[in-house]
Amino acid sequence: MKSIARFFVGVKQEMGKVRWPNKKEMVSYSMATITFIVVFALFFVGTDALLSAIMKVLG
Repeated sequence: MKSIARFFVGVKQEMGKVRWPNKKEMVSYSMATITFIVVFALFFVGTDALLSAIMKVLG
């Protein structure tokens, strides 16, 4: 039980060292993430459409 208690004490200490983003940074990071997801989604949709068209032509 002491090792579990020591673990949680260590976790609490480490969480105190964390630098949490402010609201402006959080919005910026969120927008970057959403943009990244949309770009990759469009890439995969385009790749899928292209490969589907090629498969239809080939038979």
